[in-house]
Amino acid sequence: MIAGAPAAGKGTQCAKIVEKYKLVHISVGDILRDEVKNGTPAGKKAKDFMDRGVLVPDEVVVEMVKARLAEGDVKQRGWLLDGYPRSASQAEAIEKEGIRPDVFLLINVPDELLVERVVGRRLDPQTGAIYHLKYSPPSADIVSRLIQRSDDTEDKCRVRVATHNANVDAVVGYYKDVKVDIDGTQSMQDVFEAICTALDETIAKSDPLEQYCKDEPAADECRVYTD
Repeated sequence: MIAGAPAAGKGTQCAKIVEKYKLVHISVGDILRDEVKNGTPAGKKAKDFMDRGVLVPDEVVVEMVKARLAEGDVKQRGWLLDGYPRSASQAEAIEKEGIRPDVFLLINVPDELLVERVVGRRLDPQTGAIYHLKYSPPSADIVSRLIQRSDDTEDKCRVRVATHNANVDAVVGYYKDVKVDIDGTQSMQDVFEAICTALDETIAKSDPLEQYCKDEPAADECRVYTD
Protein backbone atom coordinates (compact mmCIF):
# COMPACT_ATOMS: atom_id res chain seq x y z
CA MET A 1 0.00 0.00 0.00
CA ILE A 2 1.11 3.57 -0.63
CA ALA A 3 -0.29 6.71 0.97
CA GLY A 4 0.45 10.42 0.89
CA ALA A 5 -1.27 13.77 0.92
CA PRO A 6 -2.30 15.57 -2.28
CA ALA A 7 0.86 16.74 -4.11
CA ALA A 8 3.10 14.38 -2.11
CA GLY A 9 4.21 12.80 -5.40
CA LYS A 10 2.37 9.53 -4.94
CA GLY A 11 1.20 9.27 -8.55
CA THR A 12 4.72 9.66 -9.95
CA GLN A 13 6.09 7.04 -7.55
CA CYS A 14 3.29 4.57 -8.32
CA ALA A 15 4.22 4.68 -12.00
CA LYS A 16 7.89 4.06 -11.18
CA ILE A 17 7.06 1.19 -8.80
CA VAL A 18 4.84 -0.52 -11.37
CA GLU A 19 7.48 -0.15 -14.07
CA LYS A 20 10.26 -1.70 -11.96
CA TYR A 21 8.41 -4.31 -9.89
CA LYS A 22 5.60 -5.17 -12.36
CA LEU A 23 2.94 -4.95 -9.64
CA VAL A 24 -0.69 -4.37 -10.61
CA HIS A 25 -1.58 -0.76 -9.79
CA ILE A 26 -4.97 -0.62 -8.09
CA SER A 27 -6.71 2.71 -7.62
CA VAL A 28 -10.11 2.51 -5.94
CA GLY A 29 -11.32 5.49 -7.98
CA ASP A 30 -10.51 3.65 -11.21
CA ILE A 31 -12.18 0.45 -9.95
CA LEU A 32 -15.30 2.37 -8.98
CA ARG A 33 -15.59 4.04 -12.39
CA ASP A 34 -15.00 0.73 -14.23
CA GLU A 35 -17.54 -1.20 -12.16
CA VAL A 36 -20.21 1.47 -12.70
CA LYS A 37 -19.41 1.69 -16.42
CA ASN A 38 -19.59 -2.09 -16.84
CA GLY A 39 -22.81 -2.40 -14.87
CA THR A 40 -21.55 -5.07 -12.47
CA PRO A 41 -23.67 -5.89 -9.40
CA ALA A 42 -21.31 -3.89 -7.18
CA GLY A 43 -21.22 -1.12 -9.78
CA LYS A 44 -25.02 -0.87 -9.79
CA LYS A 45 -25.03 -0.61 -6.00
CA ALA A 46 -22.40 2.12 -6.14
CA LYS A 47 -24.22 4.04 -8.88
CA ASP A 48 -27.37 4.15 -6.77
CA PHE A 49 -25.50 5.94 -3.99
CA MET A 50 -23.60 8.19 -6.40
CA ASP A 51 -26.80 9.24 -8.17
CA ARG A 52 -28.19 10.29 -4.80
CA GLY A 53 -25.07 12.31 -4.10
CA VAL A 54 -23.96 10.32 -1.07
CA LEU A 55 -20.74 8.46 -0.32
CA VAL A 56 -20.50 4.87 -1.50
CA PRO A 57 -20.52 2.69 1.67
CA ASP A 58 -17.31 0.96 2.68
CA GLU A 59 -18.79 -2.52 2.24
CA VAL A 60 -19.57 -1.84 -1.43
CA VAL A 61 -16.07 -0.52 -2.15
CA VAL A 62 -14.47 -3.40 -0.24
CA GLU A 63 -16.49 -5.84 -2.34
CA MET A 64 -14.98 -4.26 -5.47
CA VAL A 65 -11.44 -4.27 -4.10
CA LYS A 66 -11.73 -7.88 -2.98
CA ALA A 67 -12.96 -8.94 -6.43
CA ARG A 68 -10.11 -7.08 -8.17
CA LEU A 69 -7.49 -8.65 -5.91
CA ALA A 70 -8.83 -12.10 -6.78
CA GLU A 71 -8.15 -11.66 -10.52
CA GLY A 72 -5.38 -13.63 -12.20
CA ASP A 73 -2.98 -10.80 -13.00
CA VAL A 74 -2.97 -9.67 -9.38
CA LYS A 75 -2.39 -13.19 -8.04
CA GLN A 76 0.52 -13.63 -10.42
CA ARG A 77 2.22 -10.25 -10.09
CA GLY A 78 1.14 -8.86 -6.73
CA TRP A 79 -0.62 -5.56 -6.06
CA LEU A 80 0.01 -1.91 -5.28
CA LEU A 81 -3.04 -0.42 -3.57
CA ASP A 82 -2.93 3.34 -4.16
CA GLY A 83 -4.49 5.75 -1.66
CA TYR A 84 -6.77 3.24 0.01
CA PRO A 85 -7.83 2.79 2.75
CA ARG A 86 -8.43 6.46 3.51
CA SER A 87 -10.16 6.10 6.89
CA ALA A 88 -10.18 3.86 9.95
CA SER A 89 -13.51 2.34 8.92
CA GLN A 90 -12.13 1.41 5.49
CA ALA A 91 -8.97 -0.05 7.03
CA GLU A 92 -11.06 -2.12 9.43
CA ALA A 93 -13.32 -3.30 6.61
CA ILE A 94 -10.51 -4.62 4.42
CA GLU A 95 -8.70 -6.04 7.44
CA LYS A 96 -11.76 -8.20 8.12
CA GLU A 97 -11.49 -9.50 4.54
CA GLY A 98 -7.88 -10.52 5.07
CA ILE A 99 -6.55 -7.82 2.74
CA ARG A 100 -3.23 -6.77 4.24
CA PRO A 101 -0.06 -5.38 2.67
CA ASP A 102 3.49 -6.69 3.04
CA VAL A 103 4.59 -3.06 3.37
CA PHE A 104 2.78 0.26 3.91
CA LEU A 105 4.63 3.20 2.33
CA LEU A 106 3.81 6.64 3.72
CA ILE A 107 5.24 9.61 1.79
CA ASN A 108 5.65 12.50 4.22
CA VAL A 109 5.75 16.13 3.06
CA PRO A 110 5.22 19.21 5.30
CA ASP A 111 1.89 20.97 4.79
CA GLU A 112 3.42 24.26 3.63
CA LEU A 113 5.44 22.52 0.92
CA LEU A 114 2.33 20.66 -0.24
CA VAL A 115 0.49 23.97 -0.55
CA GLU A 116 3.39 25.49 -2.48
CA ARG A 117 3.44 22.55 -4.89
CA VAL A 118 -0.30 22.79 -5.55
CA VAL A 119 -0.72 26.56 -5.77
CA GLY A 120 2.15 26.87 -8.25
CA ARG A 121 0.72 24.36 -10.71
CA ARG A 122 -0.45 25.63 -14.09
CA LEU A 123 -2.18 23.82 -16.96
CA ASP A 124 -1.71 24.49 -20.66
CA PRO A 125 -5.25 24.11 -22.09
CA GLN A 126 -3.88 23.65 -25.61
CA THR A 127 -1.50 20.76 -24.93
CA GLY A 128 -2.63 19.41 -21.56
CA ALA A 129 0.91 19.84 -20.21
CA ILE A 130 1.29 20.71 -16.53
CA TYR A 131 3.93 23.16 -15.34
CA HIS A 132 4.98 24.59 -11.99
CA LEU A 133 5.92 28.24 -11.70
CA LYS A 134 8.90 27.38 -9.45
CA TYR A 135 9.87 23.75 -10.03
CA SER A 136 9.05 23.28 -13.71
CA PRO A 137 8.56 26.77 -15.16
CA PRO A 138 6.98 27.25 -18.59
CA SER A 139 8.64 29.17 -21.39
CA ALA A 140 7.84 32.87 -21.57
CA ASP A 141 5.85 32.56 -24.81
CA ILE A 142 3.12 30.36 -23.30
CA VAL A 143 2.77 31.82 -19.79
CA SER A 144 -0.16 34.04 -20.76
CA ARG A 145 -2.35 31.13 -21.86
CA LEU A 146 -1.76 28.92 -18.81
CA ILE A 147 -4.56 28.45 -16.32
CA GLN A 148 -4.83 27.39 -12.70
CA ARG A 149 -7.26 24.54 -12.09
CA SER A 150 -10.18 25.42 -9.85
CA ASP A 151 -9.13 22.95 -7.14
CA ASP A 152 -5.52 24.15 -7.08
CA THR A 153 -6.21 27.18 -4.89
CA GLU A 154 -4.63 27.51 -1.46
CA ASP A 155 -7.94 27.29 0.42
CA LYS A 156 -9.05 24.10 -1.31
CA CYS A 157 -5.60 22.56 -0.99
CA ARG A 158 -5.51 23.20 2.76
CA VAL A 159 -8.92 21.54 3.15
CA ARG A 160 -7.73 18.44 1.25
CA VAL A 161 -4.49 18.26 3.23
CA ALA A 162 -6.34 18.69 6.53
CA THR A 163 -8.70 15.86 5.58
CA HIS A 164 -5.75 13.64 4.76
CA ASN A 165 -4.01 14.48 8.03
CA ALA A 166 -7.14 13.81 10.05
CA ASN A 167 -7.50 10.32 8.60
CA VAL A 168 -3.95 9.12 8.05
CA ASP A 169 -3.05 8.54 11.71
CA ALA A 170 -6.04 6.25 12.18
CA VAL A 171 -5.18 4.30 9.03
CA VAL A 172 -1.50 4.00 9.94
CA GLY A 173 -2.51 2.46 13.26
CA TYR A 174 -3.56 -0.69 11.41
CA TYR A 175 -0.20 -1.03 9.68
CA LYS A 176 2.36 0.04 12.29
CA ASP A 177 4.23 -3.24 11.98
CA VAL A 178 4.78 -2.85 8.22
CA LYS A 179 4.88 0.96 7.86
CA VAL A 180 7.87 2.63 6.22
CA ASP A 181 8.11 6.43 6.30
CA ILE A 182 9.45 8.02 3.12
CA ASP A 183 10.83 11.58 3.08
CA GLY A 184 8.87 13.19 0.26
CA THR A 185 10.87 16.43 0.33
CA GLN A 186 13.73 14.76 -1.56
CA SER A 187 14.08 14.70 -5.33
CA MET A 188 11.77 12.30 -7.19
CA GLN A 189 14.68 9.93 -7.82
CA ASP A 190 15.81 9.96 -4.19
CA VAL A 191 12.25 9.26 -3.06
CA PHE A 192 12.08 6.35 -5.48
CA GLU A 193 15.39 4.95 -4.27
CA ALA A 194 14.11 5.05 -0.68
CA ILE A 195 10.97 3.22 -1.80
CA CYS A 196 13.04 0.61 -3.65
CA THR A 197 15.11 -0.02 -0.54
CA ALA A 198 11.92 -0.62 1.46
CA LEU A 199 10.45 -2.93 -1.19
CA ASP A 200 13.68 -4.89 -1.69
CA GLU A 201 13.97 -5.46 2.06
CA THR A 202 10.36 -6.67 2.14
CA ILE A 203 11.01 -9.06 -0.76
CA ALA A 204 14.12 -10.39 0.97
CA LYS A 205 12.11 -11.16 4.11
CA SER A 206 9.35 -12.96 2.20
CA ASP A 207 11.58 -14.71 -0.36
CA PRO A 208 15.30 -14.68 0.53
CA LEU A 209 16.24 -16.69 -2.58
CA GLU A 210 14.63 -14.16 -4.92
CA GLN A 211 16.63 -11.33 -3.40
CA TYR A 212 19.81 -13.42 -3.43
CA CYS A 213 19.38 -14.15 -7.14
CA LYS A 214 18.97 -10.46 -7.90
CA ASP A 215 22.37 -9.89 -6.32
CA GLU A 216 24.02 -13.10 -7.57
CA PRO A 217 22.32 -14.10 -10.83
CA ALA A 218 25.19 -16.40 -11.86
CA ALA A 219 24.94 -18.56 -8.75
CA ASP A 220 23.99 -22.21 -9.34
CA GLU A 221 20.80 -21.80 -7.34
CA CYS A 222 19.68 -19.01 -9.66
CA ARG A 223 20.37 -20.56 -13.06
CA VAL A 224 17.53 -21.73 -15.25
CA TYR A 225 18.45 -24.92 -17.12
CA THR A 226 16.67 -25.55 -20.40
CA ASP A 227 18.58 -28.66 -21.60
